[in-house]
Amino acid sequence: MDTLLSNIRACKVCSEHLALGPRPIVSAHKNAKIAIIGQAPGTKVHLSGIPWDDASGKQLRKWLDISDATFYDETKIALIPMGFCYPGKGKSGDLPPRTECAPLWHNDLFEKMPNIQLIILIGLYAQKYYLREKIKKNLTETVKVGKEYLPNYFPMPHPSPRNRFWITKNPWFEKEMIPILREIIKTALK
Repeated sequence: MDTLLSNIRACKVCSEHLALGPRPIVSAHKNAKIAIIGQAPGTKVHLSGIPWDDASGKQLRKWLDISDATFYDETKIALIPMGFCYPGKGKSGDLPPRTECAPLWHNDLFEKMPNIQLIILIGLYAQKYYLREKIKKNLTETVKVGKEYLPNYFPMPHPSPRNRFWITKNPWFEKEMIPILREIIKTALK
């Protein structure tokens, strides 16, 4: 695993497309029980080098009802983005995750983590990649039937402050889905 993580962190496959240059961000361990697949690091995470070290990460930890110590314990939780580097700025936020990363690195990571009990899929990019033909017509519909993807996957919206409107419009997510996720996490981390 150490060699694989070193190789990922040294990756420069798409460096010519990255405005801030390559800085792959990943956290994983052979004993991890849960994997969180996000989109791509934002500028704050790019600068700190710490996954989910921003407002989105704070909200995610609140949803999961876990401490920073547990969240960042790589022997418990693997933090794997769809795109490992900050992709750059777009017209209405960050650009989508680079498409090279997941096919290049995800399978190798999961082969080295045989104890994964749940993969949390955050956002549409992760859901399209992992759920493939089982994905529903949009993120809301996919998240709404999230129990269908258990025990392997749990789809979620992105916890970004930009998604406040979605959260407000879909109160069932925090009321119905978050308690299910918290129970699964408690069981997996025992």
